[in-house]
Amino acid sequence: MTATPQLPWRTRAAIFVRFLAIQGSWNYETLVGNGIGFTIEPALRLLPGGIGGSAYRAALARQSQYFNAHPYMASFAVGALARAELEGVDPGKIERFRTALCGPLGATGDRLVWAAWLPLSVLCGILAFGIGAGAGRSVLAFLVTYNVGHLALRFWGLKVGYAEGLHVAKALGHPVFRVGPQWLARAGSLLAGLAIPLAIARGLGPVDPMVLGGLLVTAGLGGLGLARLHGRFEVWKWSLGVLSLVALAAMVRA
Repeated sequence: MTATPQLPWRTRAAIFVRFLAIQGSWNYETLVGNGIGFTIEPALRLLPGGIGGSAYRAALARQSQYFNAHPYMASFAVGALARAELEGVDPGKIERFRTALCGPLGATGDRLVWAAWLPLSVLCGILAFGIGAGAGRSVLAFLVTYNVGHLALRFWGLKVGYAEGLHVAKALGHPVFRVGPQWLARAGSLLAGLAIPLAIARGLGPVDPMVLGGLLVTAGLGGLGLARLHGRFEVWKWSLGVLSLVALAAMVRA
């Protein structure tokens, strides 16, 4: 192994930009593997011999093989793998390391992003509409919230991955990953209680008090029923989908 070289800021910037296209060559054979190779390529140019060297070609071929992980969490893998390649770690060890990363990065990303951050971002857009924003600004609220989160995660992943190298797995024990999904889910529940009624009320306009009371009672009974089913299946997914469609319809009518 050789001493770890510094990763120039231009190389980091090139890798970060390529993260945005990491799924551009997704396929059933290698999944996101080609994207990993494409994203890590700027760092591999620092290997002895540069682009024309055998080390570069071997590393690029190795990093373009099968890889299955959450596309945002892949930044941790790219940073760690870039350091391993530049340090001259044994190729067999690198391949085993790549394989071991797939499961943890996939599961962690699903819990943090798809099950927590994405619903929260959607609710931010619905809340914006509920408090008076137009359709365009409501969509913008969703886009800003969601993109700030996933871009920050990619940036942090590259930084931590390169800093930790083959020991990047310990970064998955960070509180963001251990308790973050739980806190985001709680925040989403609170936001849903504010956003969805406001959005529906704005879309429906003035409502007869008796009708409104009936809706509230029905919602309360439905909530109790869903609570009793907690843990049997993920009711929040379809319920949030239905409520989002209702709010979207109200947004279009407004």
